[in-house]
Amino acid sequence: MSPDDDELLAFIRSAGGRGNGHAGDQQSGHDDTTERPTTRTRPPRPIRKDERVIAERGLYVESWLPERRSRRRPLYLLHGELAGSWLWHRFLGYFAPRGWEGHALNLRGHYWSQTADFGELDFESYVADAIAGVDYMPRPPIVIGHGMGALLALRLIQEVPVSALVLLSPALPAELLEPPPSHVVRLLPREYRRELLGWDAPIDQLVRQNADLTQADVMRIQHMMGAESGAARRQMLEGVSIARENLPDVPKLVIGAGLDRWFLEADSERLAEWLGADYLPFGAHSHYGLVVGEKSYEQVADAVRSFIESHRL
Repeated sequence: MSPDDDELLAFIRSAGGRGNGHAGDQQSGHDDTTERPTTRTRPPRPIRKDERVIAERGLYVESWLPERRSRRRPLYLLHGELAGSWLWHRFLGYFAPRGWEGHALNLRGHYWSQTADFGELDFESYVADAIAGVDYMPRPPIVIGHGMGALLALRLIQEVPVSALVLLSPALPAELLEPPPSHVVRLLPREYRRELLGWDAPIDQLVRQNADLTQADVMRIQHMMGAESGAARRQMLEGVSIARENLPDVPKLVIGAGLDRWFLEADSERLAEWLGADYLPFGAHSHYGLVVGEKSYEQVADAVRSFIESHRL
């Protein structure tokens, strides 16, 4: 379900034991993913874990909470293709000791949510899942999406009140997309797994392709990847329309990854301009390195925290 107690303790120590990251170095394209000496000024605050089951949709929401109630806005975390709440464990372990409760949704058929026939699911199914999860938020959340989950976040905020939006290496809306090659869409299966994205390759090859990930990171991602809806990917590639005029006037941040082979950093910047959002490029980060990388996630989490704090959320 969630990581075991030893893994949780390791996450808490990692999240609470280091100071601010080095987003500026990443923005200039320099590789700053090596470990640095750190000094702990105070022990990290404890956190609590919780779960919510949305029975009517078969959804599981994994929550990591500060030990004490906080006035900070809750984080609502939306994963992308083949993923689940496991994708956000490092972010959850970073933000909870600092006072933000985090709620990571598992879309239908993903990770600990109820199994489903992916041939019957599509992008709109996932939009309905995301809306159902918001109903359990104590206040309008800060929505954070990754990859296809970022496109899902854009659709979500047209439907429900939110406090802010953070998009990590996002899939583009239809308004910014070039039509995909017809064979790419035509040949998509009803259900697919990691092979379609090249994540069945040997570990060493994947480490070379994702230089910010350790061997352990790559092995964990490979192991945790599940199945995905071919229809949802088809809709993403063909374009999900976003009515920009219907988007709420809330703080927005887009983060691009220079090593992302699927969602290009230049496209992330284009989306930020289209949205009128703040933009931060992390030139030495890969798609998964933004959130999962042991040595790379904290720089991104620091940048997200700075953005949230600048808006007093």
